[in-house]
Amino acid sequence: MKNIIHKTAAVLLGSLVGFQSCSKFEEINKDPYGANADQVQVEYFINNAIINSQMDPHIAERVFVLYWTTAGRFSSGGGISSGGYNDGWSSDYYGRSYMASWLSAINSAIQIGQQQIEAGTAPEYTPNLVQVARIWRAYLMSELADTFGPIPLDAFHGDNPSYASLQDVYNFLLSELTDASTKLDLAVSASSISRFDPAYGYDFAKWQKYANSMRMRLAMRLSEVDAGKAQAEFEAAAALPHITAAADMFQVAEQPGWDGLTGVMTRTWNHFNISATLNNLYLGLGGIPSADQLATSYADYIKPANYVGIKYDDHFAMLTNAPTAGYWFDGLPNSIDPRAYKIYAIPGDESNALYPTYATLDNKRNLMSEDGSVFKEVNLAYTWNGFANGAWGTRGSLNQVYSYPNGSPRLNSLFRNSDNKRVFFAPWESYFLVAEAALRGWSAPMDAQAAYEAGITSSFEHWGVTSYLGDYLSSTDYNMTGTSVSWGHTTEPPATHAMNFVDGYTGSAGVANIPYPDNDLYEGGAVKNDLLTKIITQKFIAQAPWLPLETWNDQRRLGLPFFENPAVEDPLVNMPDLNQSNYMDASIRFFPQRVRYPSTIPASNPEGYDSAVSALGGPDEVLTPLWWAKQQ
Repeated sequence: MKNIIHKTAAVLLGSLVGFQSCSKFEEINKDPYGANADQVQVEYFINNAIINSQMDPHIAERVFVLYWTTAGRFSSGGGISSGGYNDGWSSDYYGRSYMASWLSAINSAIQIGQQQIEAGTAPEYTPNLVQVARIWRAYLMSELADTFGPIPLDAFHGDNPSYASLQDVYNFLLSELTDASTKLDLAVSASSISRFDPAYGYDFAKWQKYANSMRMRLAMRLSEVDAGKAQAEFEAAAALPHITAAADMFQVAEQPGWDGLTGVMTRTWNHFNISATLNNLYLGLGGIPSADQLATSYADYIKPANYVGIKYDDHFAMLTNAPTAGYWFDGLPNSIDPRAYKIYAIPGDESNALYPTYATLDNKRNLMSEDGSVFKEVNLAYTWNGFANGAWGTRGSLNQVYSYPNGSPRLNSLFRNSDNKRVFFAPWESYFLVAEAALRGWSAPMDAQAAYEAGITSSFEHWGVTSYLGDYLSSTDYNMTGTSVSWGHTTEPPATHAMNFVDGYTGSAGVANIPYPDNDLYEGGAVKNDLLTKIITQKFIAQAPWLPLETWNDQRRLGLPFFENPAVEDPLVNMPDLNQSNYMDASIRFFPQRVRYPSTIPASNPEGYDSAVSALGGPDEVLTPLWWAKQQ
């Protein structure tokens, strides 16, 4: 049996043409509890795949941080958000880690488990382990496909793989999840090996719920391109047990160090400043005053509700459709979604036990004059801003504030020290999926309003802010994008709203008509506060900071929520369709749609690469939409 397993692993790894692969059993089957080749069992491969696909700091920085959190608009930053990409990052993820490790391990689990079952040497729980491995493989493949596009379905059969269309990939994944969920025997116990499952401890009922929840997620992904398939798959999955409680959440505990369990957001040089997108969704939403959320010592920093800040239009980017372009907010917002202060730290607030103190940062930065002298020293402490990405040009060269880590709120240390749990699927996502399905008229276990409010409640419970829930759910206050919380409040906001400001150059007070931005990607920009916008807004906020790939997926699928355009004070070479004449409009050409395939693929498997591009339906570029994405 030892030789059979060894040869199986070698064949699987050898099929990854174009990537450096392992040649020894130990390299694919590193058991963190000390197993060796003589002790190998299916659970070791599953454990390997789950742990390592959490991403060690090297891979996490390149994919989770620099691709997903910027494309999904959880954190500010350039790169892919302005159309860029890095071939080395993509190669590391696709090849060295993803294909050559995580999928190899999970495919080994499936094949070896099946061999043991056929040989009659498998423990009673092995058939269930095979189903668990199929479920996790479905997640891994969906992650890869949602990032790049068409992927191989035959990558482990010994030949240069061909690439399947995303439609075929999704049909395969939905079929796998359906079949694996059905074949789990919940009467079987695997408690003796529970330590080898870092997510659920081999509680098979929870794995079944996760499979059905993943099926709901992937079914909804097809809503805009194959509504019939989406509805049928979703209704079937939602009628089965799925994740609706915190105890069923798919999450994996982090631990300090440098391996797959190290937190994905732990690198000290990644500052995770709040994005303008998320900030605009937070501000004013729910009508919960900052004074009610913060200690009285913060009172002097809280600004009036109708105040937009100091206008520095020669120093802050203006050529973007961000609603507060040109303004610096020199205090704390009057009201804000109560989850914001739980996730992001107020700049300079070192009284906060979770303040990110990993780097020495001061609270003063300058706005410069064109002659090189200091025009204004700006105090960053106890301020709250989110800045649009893009090319800030001359304005940026005179501004030492917007790109400085302490210039806007940063993720607090709760997410930086590898002492949390990385969330892969939470109950709030199930509820928001059900809310969307019910809104579409599909058969669902709850009506749309009940599911929407249950999703918000689940998120509030997670962050410990349920004391605000009642007022929040009934609030008709608009956020900066013109969306409110109350389900029954679908009145559209006016085109603009009057807000007070101070001219940063003259010191005089004024009143500005701040626009509620038009989102041309959704309903032609005419709708900002309908029920679907509410659902996706709340889903986006609830997923922060763990699921940026899903927020990117929703924006690509629906054009929701509103994503401001990158600034074009200077041309964006990787996003040429966005320019100084159309920056107030919206187009899918203004937002990244995928990650380019790494150059190792055409170099090693040109026929496979050609099949991938053909299945993609467009050039291998960041701006080429995926099959299931909104086409406009």
